[in-house]
Amino acid sequence: MKRLSAFIEGVGLLGPGLANWEQAAQVLAGKAAYQPQRTVLPVPSALPPPERRRTVATVKLSLAIGREAALASGRDPAALSTVFASSGGDGHNCHVVCETLAGDDRELSPTRFHNSVHNAPAGYWGIAMGSMAPSNVLCAYDGSFAAGLLESVTQVAIDAKPTLLIAFDADYPAPIRDVRPVDDSFGVALVLAAQASERALARIEVRLADAPATTLASPEFEALRLDNPAARALPLIEALAMRRSTSVVLDYLDDLRLEADITMCDACGDIGR
Repeated sequence: MKRLSAFIEGVGLLGPGLANWEQAAQVLAGKAAYQPQRTVLPVPSALPPPERRRTVATVKLSLAIGREAALASGRDPAALSTVFASSGGDGHNCHVVCETLAGDDRELSPTRFHNSVHNAPAGYWGIAMGSMAPSNVLCAYDGSFAAGLLESVTQVAIDAKPTLLIAFDADYPAPIRDVRPVDDSFGVALVLAAQASERALARIEVRLADAPATTLASPEFEALRLDNPAARALPLIEALAMRRSTSVVLDYLDDLRLEADITMCDACGDIGR
């Protein structure tokens, strides 16, 4: 496979004990203690009140991290092409839909139905940011982050336009959790551009590989990496937090991974700015 490259200009992150990219970068770099706690999903204030009341966990999560990454890059969120990557939809909404269909009264709320669609977060992003830019939505089970990263870098390489990757997964309630044990929400967003700018954090070059996926030295973060499909991004995110030029291998397909070479930019300022 031909190597594809892009520059990372902005990062957004939200997860258990990780409130945003600036705080998470300090924790992942070992400069602050990690204090695990349930992910706190912010109110999507950018949405009009009617839409805001209808949002589910995946929408709140994706809007929060996408907006953080876009603002960090200094680019207009409405102008960014987007790639949304998630292994599944909102688990709690799916649970209610299944309960309704299994009951005597099968009348399903229109709000429940449209929130069950895999591209619902992309639609809410368009409303919140006033965006009419191109948007792709994909899933690849536990390899969804790698699939989204590969798609985003490919778009940047071909179109030479900045692209925002938003990768996220929320928890599932019982009994779905018994077969899909995702315990909490996690999401990461990256703004990728074709050329280096003063805001560029790192250059990333990706290619397909057969090597095993990179694991994390921290037992807590390795457990998080394995618990949530979007958290398969953590080896890459940890390298950015530590400002370390390195190569990491990310989970993708059963017999194929995605290798990412990360080169920190000389012009980069403090991490998380």
